[in-house]
Amino acid sequence: MKEEQRSLLLSSSSCFSPPQGVRLSYGTAGFRADATLLQSTVYRIGILAALRALKMESSVTGIMITASHNKVTDNGVKVADPSGGMLSQDWEPFADALANAPTPQHLLQLITEFVKKEKIPLEGVRPATVLLGRDTRPSGESLLEAAKQGISSILGVAAVDMGIVTTPQLHWMVLARNKGLKAHELDYFEQLSSSFRCLIDLIPSEGRMSERDLKLVVDGANGVGGEKLEVLKTMLDNLFIEVRNSGKDEGVLNEGVGADFVQKEKVVPHGFGSQDIGLRCASLDGDADRLVYFCVPPSKGCSNIELVDGDKMLSLFAIFVKEQLHTLSKEIGENTGSNYQPRLGVVQTAYANGASTNFLKKLQLEVIFTPTGVKYLHEKAAEFDIGIYFEANGHGTILFSESFLCWLEARHEELSSASKGSEQETAALRLLAVSKLINQAVGDALSGLLLVEAILQHMGWSIHTWSELYQDLPSRQLKVKVVDRTAVVTANAERIVVRPPGIQEAINTETAKYPQGRSFIRPSGTEDVIRVYAEASTQEAADSLANSVAILVDKFLGSG
Repeated sequence: MKEEQRSLLLSSSSCFSPPQGVRLSYGTAGFRADATLLQSTVYRIGILAALRALKMESSVTGIMITASHNKVTDNGVKVADPSGGMLSQDWEPFADALANAPTPQHLLQLITEFVKKEKIPLEGVRPATVLLGRDTRPSGESLLEAAKQGISSILGVAAVDMGIVTTPQLHWMVLARNKGLKAHELDYFEQLSSSFRCLIDLIPSEGRMSERDLKLVVDGANGVGGEKLEVLKTMLDNLFIEVRNSGKDEGVLNEGVGADFVQKEKVVPHGFGSQDIGLRCASLDGDADRLVYFCVPPSKGCSNIELVDGDKMLSLFAIFVKEQLHTLSKEIGENTGSNYQPRLGVVQTAYANGASTNFLKKLQLEVIFTPTGVKYLHEKAAEFDIGIYFEANGHGTILFSESFLCWLEARHEELSSASKGSEQETAALRLLAVSKLINQAVGDALSGLLLVEAILQHMGWSIHTWSELYQDLPSRQLKVKVVDRTAVVTANAERIVVRPPGIQEAINTETAKYPQGRSFIRPSGTEDVIRVYAEASTQEAADSLANSVAILVDKFLGSG
């Protein structure tokens, strides 16, 4: 490393001292904490994103400043890799070390060693760019400046401020830039709206819904998603969206609103009530990467809702994609078409409701499990020609492999010339439109919402028809405080405990006492607690099973 680069790092880092007595860790959501603690960390992540851009041949990375569904006084920072996805797990230990380096000298030594090990070209050998985005939190502006300082402390790397954007927009922009495509917010809106319009135009006219059925009421969580949806809805036909909690009024970000609140509490968000009984409603989270649907049934009033979560979104998408693939594989007269059979798979975690897994298996879909965390789901989904993943919290997407999309484009051209207007050609067009509508980089509440709406119109389904695909098994989650959470080691996508010995057998014995019983435990990623999950045929049984397993955890590992 040349002296100019060394002195630049030393001088800039001296302005960003890490908070005393605080140790931060880079997880699936990046770094998150009270915003007052993050100035130094965000500066250092600017350095990391710059180095990552120099390391990769695709020379654009991204930084998103957000704390998603956390309270408004929190903030966070995460890196978008050149693929548009999350930071490679290989670099997470470096992120931890950077954030916690105590002095500028320690920081410089760490960077020097890492640059050498990773063979990263410095001193402007290769031009590189980091795109910056933030949500609507008041703390975002000063943290953005810290990120810019970090990026500019690496020679040859430029910071480009994309403004206030949703997290999925920032990830989409990174992916688009690295593909050499237009990557501004208007390009994002135009891609979503035109793809949605294409799917709607492919619905036979006799199957179109009434104007009342086309109405959707959306809770914007008083965050960036509500603000962006107000813009997007002006570009849409065949869908009437009313946005509440858009952030323009006096509401507070994520306070009594948002997908996380609705999914966990199962009650209406602020601003919704008896006037919405029977309507189709949806809720975004604070940075618009999660989405859940709900409706207020007349029999329950406003204190309870009929929740349609990420598991049911996965099921809806899987049904539609499978239907299109089946149509595409049909013979056309004497022409047998292609013998290619795309591999469709769905990916879940142990937290997916057992009823959803059973439903997907009855559809004869390939169901794969991964450990908890979007990064694991995304990685596994990418192994399929078409991989669909969702967590129950409403975070997920559909991934289409490049080889499948090349085949699909060629197949569509072939069908278009041989049998234009056939159901097979229409199925190919629908799948191509879905691949452009759904965000290929990360879970995206806005693109997911439009895909849900297009499929419901295609099927002619109400939210109630969708909700009744299957009945969720009652479940309960608990936390048990322990001395050392690392004493628990799991396998089989966290569904089996291999250490300490004996506890899995004890859990099995308890689970066998309950009809449709299922339970697992896993260590928290952030605190010394063990998380307990239980399902059974009734809520009383699920509660009882969860309590029994919690007692076992305390017996084997607890602090008494």
